[in-house]
Amino acid sequence: MSTPKGIPSVDLSDFLSGDATRKNKFIQELGKAYEEIGFVAVKNHGVSDSLINQFYDRIQQFFALPEDVKKKYEIEGGGGQRGYTSFGKEHAKGMTAGDLKEFWHFGQFVEDNDPIGEEYPENVNVTEIPDFLSIGKEAYQTFENTGRHMLSAIALYLGLAENYFDEHIHNGNSISRPIHYPPITGEIEEGAVRAGAHEDINLITLLVGASADGLEVLNKQNEWKAVTSIEDHIVVNVGDMLQRLTNNKLRSTTHRVVNPPKEKLGTSRYSVPFFLHPRSEMKLNCLPSCIDENNPKAFDDITAGEYLMQRLREIGLIK
Repeated sequence: MSTPKGIPSVDLSDFLSGDATRKNKFIQELGKAYEEIGFVAVKNHGVSDSLINQFYDRIQQFFALPEDVKKKYEIEGGGGQRGYTSFGKEHAKGMTAGDLKEFWHFGQFVEDNDPIGEEYPENVNVTEIPDFLSIGKEAYQTFENTGRHMLSAIALYLGLAENYFDEHIHNGNSISRPIHYPPITGEIEEGAVRAGAHEDINLITLLVGASADGLEVLNKQNEWKAVTSIEDHIVVNVGDMLQRLTNNKLRSTTHRVVNPPKEKLGTSRYSVPFFLHPRSEMKLNCLPSCIDENNPKAFDDITAGEYLMQRLREIGLIK
């Protein structure tokens, strides 16, 4: 098993072992990493190689379809919540140049008659790839379960009940986003990169595999560090919602996907981040335990739904 470079590595099997010492070791390692850099690489994460390979195969099949076929699955006025979003539509906050990517969104699968299901658009099937939606669903629910374990550990690190997040993420507004960064050919807009420097909106993000290097994180010394050699790991980082909730105790670290070196400009890159969101009514008010004289309250009260809409406007997905 390789060792990731650029970020700390933790072993989720420690947390799930039933051994109190190993469990606490994981909690402390995770919390320290999230206070210092906001990113960890997680091994023994519960997402099988076979599922990851199947999922990547189907999304590569989709992105290889002709443009007019993919465009059938782009939902006008949907803010990119489900289905296809074409190349260059999204940009980092504060940027005008569109990111050099196209992507797909799978959203929540509500299966218990929870009324919140009425808030969510339906997931979209791709008729050209018969098992596209079923494999996407299996991957989504597997990523979500791994994220639930990570949030349980975070809750314990913060002195909260282990199940603190469970009610907030049950049928939450999480998004699985398969991304294709196409080969870079010809002239591109000044400042355009595969993914501009940004922080994620949500509670935590799980990055499940990537077909090429390119991810970089900004450390406390204001230096960009490449995240490489993550075989057998998934990367899990803090998002802005968790940073708000913890009053900056846990860091939502700036990251980006840079353009490849000259000799690799003609190659594609694929990745699948899973953005774990809570239900829209969750309050992101700073936890009282994270506020003191040295760390006064840094954020106004807001719900997750309100904050999400604010950020989607900032990145150009909602006008």
